[in-house]
Amino acid sequence: MIKKGFLASALLTIFLVGCSTDEHNTEETFQETESSDKTNEETINSETKEIMLPEDELQRLDEGDNVLQLQLALIALGYPLEETEKYDEKTTWAITDLQLREDSVHINGIYDSKMQKMIEELLATEDTIDTPYKLAEPKEPDVQTDIVENPYEILSVVNKRFSLPSDYEPEDLTEPDVRFPFTEDDPKKQLREEAAHALENLFAAADQVGIQLFAQSGFRSYDRQESIFAANVESDGADHANTYSARPGESEHQTGLVMDVTSEQVNFDLTTDFGETDEGKWVSEHAHEYGFIVRYLEGKEDITEYQYEPWHLRYVGISAATEIKENELTLEEYLHIE
Repeated sequence: MIKKGFLASALLTIFLVGCSTDEHNTEETFQETESSDKTNEETINSETKEIMLPEDELQRLDEGDNVLQLQLALIALGYPLEETEKYDEKTTWAITDLQLREDSVHINGIYDSKMQKMIEELLATEDTIDTPYKLAEPKEPDVQTDIVENPYEILSVVNKRFSLPSDYEPEDLTEPDVRFPFTEDDPKKQLREEAAHALENLFAAADQVGIQLFAQSGFRSYDRQESIFAANVESDGADHANTYSARPGESEHQTGLVMDVTSEQVNFDLTTDFGETDEGKWVSEHAHEYGFIVRYLEGKEDITEYQYEPWHLRYVGISAATEIKENELTLEEYLHIE
């Protein structure tokens, strides 16, 4: 008498033998063929990943599948990125590098609809980006550097730890159409194009509610900052000067993303009294709506290492500025920089 289990096993063996060719007549061969087919299928799927560029705006700190799709597109263009699903420094670098090659987009490290169109057109040509890159590839995360590697990114941190290259001057400086308390031409009237447009919108909104702001000081070159800091050191000593004046390379003004604002109530001076004026209070409450933050907050001196400056507006974009304002953060805190 044959046991049911043995019978079932025998029938299965016969079935496999009957279905096999002379060369493939064992269950082991069947499994090997199935495994091989699966490997080939995975290889094909890996090589033919469909890239669907996201329609959402993305920037540093963003995470998820949208970022992964963007990274796949950048990798296809030749950028040496990893599929981290995180909008990290290298992803920001790749986007900035692309922006530096195109005159019609803002250079800010942010992926938006214009970048989507640009990348789609590049992918359609099946060309890769030529090297060397216009912007140096960032160092590995565990390598510390005192020099800002991507000064064009609007979230770049410039402080007493991270300084700008001495020869850095933004390519897109322009003079915003706003009020100044002086009429002569001066480079300090300039801002980078994106920040300049945002400042115009901020001033226009202030005007609508009877707040009259004046722009006092924007872009400042490395050499100009060197002269200013030297004069402050001579006047007040190095230690005290460094609480309110940046050493050359450490000034945010060199980014072209900062404008000091003032008002007639404080005689167009840059003073903490500005924070108590109607203009200063309005700026504090509404600057983020136009992409600006009050960079050096009162009570945060231990983080920024500078005194409270209610007049110092730094452009970071509306999304980041809103989160920074709502959570009462410094830029260092927002980017988790210790």
